[in-house]
Amino acid sequence: MANTATGSVGKVFIDGEAGTTGLGIRERLLRVPGVELRSLTAETRKDPGARRAIMEEVDLVVLCLPDAAARESVALADGLGKRAPKLLDASTAHRVAPDWVYGFPEMEPGQAARIAAANKVSNPGCYPTGAIALLRPLVDAGLIPPDYPITINAVSGYSGGGKSMIADHEGKGGPAFELYALGLEHKHLPETQLHTRLARRPIFAPSVGHYRQGMLVSVPLHLDTLPGKPSGPDLHAVLAARYEGAPLVRVVPPTADGKLEPEALNDTDMLELRVYANEAHRQAVLVARLDNLGKGASGAAVQNIGLMLGLTEVARAREPEHA
Repeated sequence: MANTATGSVGKVFIDGEAGTTGLGIRERLLRVPGVELRSLTAETRKDPGARRAIMEEVDLVVLCLPDAAARESVALADGLGKRAPKLLDASTAHRVAPDWVYGFPEMEPGQAARIAAANKVSNPGCYPTGAIALLRPLVDAGLIPPDYPITINAVSGYSGGGKSMIADHEGKGGPAFELYALGLEHKHLPETQLHTRLARRPIFAPSVGHYRQGMLVSVPLHLDTLPGKPSGPDLHAVLAARYEGAPLVRVVPPTADGKLEPEALNDTDMLELRVYANEAHRQAVLVARLDNLGKGASGAAVQNIGLMLGLTEVARAREPEHA
C-alpha cells in the first residue's frame, strides 16, 4: 500500500480520463504528493488488451465511464486475480452493490476506515451526497422515521449533465432553468434511498440552471409530524455532532437574509449543511450546498483515493472566498 511517509508511490490509472469527472480527478491528483498517474494513448484507450496491461501495473484504477463500460472494466480487473488493482467507480453501476463500499467517508462513524480497507469503492453521486449528508444522521438519531415521506429538491449547474448538456448550454444558450426526471426514475434514487436508510422511496425533483457548476439540495420538513416534535436547533445539533471534526463537511448557521445561492463553493471540495426553521409555523428546510464537480464528483474521488492508497498527504479543499 502506498504511503508518502515512507516515500512510496501510489500508481493510478483513470479509465475514462477525457470526461468531465476524469479531467477533474486528474487535475487534482497532479497536486497530490505520492501519486503517479499512468495513461493510455488516445488510440489505445478502448483496447481491452492495453487496458488490462496497464491495470496490472497500477495500484488503483478510477472508472470514469458509462455504467456498461464500467462493468466491463471491472470484469477486466477481476480477471487479473491477485494482480488486480483496487477500483474506485465514479459511475452509478455499483453504488448499491453489496460487495462494494460506498465512498462517502463522513456518512457514519467507521465509513472512512471501511473505504481505506476496501478493494472496491463506489464514488457517490452529487445529488445523493447532499441528500444523504442531510438525512442519514437524522434517520440514525430517530428524528426522521425510515418510512417518513421525504421530498428532495435540488438544482445543479449544467456541468452535472455531462458532455451533451454542457454543449447545449455553452453552444446554444440552454434554458435559464429546467426541471427534469419528472418520470420520478432518476438514476440517483436507489443509492439515495439505500444510504439514507429510508424505507419509503423519496420523491426526488432535480433541476438544472444556466450556470456551469454549483449545487443546492433541499429537504422540506413539517416538524410536528416528526417523532419528538424537534426544533430547528435540535436538527442542527444532530448534524453538527455527526460531522464534528470532518474537514470537508461543515454544519453552519442559516444565512441571515434567508437566501442561498449555489455557486459559493465552486472550485472547492467543501460541503455545507444548514437548517432553516420557522418555529412559529413548525416548518424547516434542510439545505446542502456543494460544488457538483468537487465534493459531488472529482473532489470526493480524490478523497477516496487518498484513503484507499493510505496516502498521508491529500490535497486539502481550497477554502471558498465567500460563503
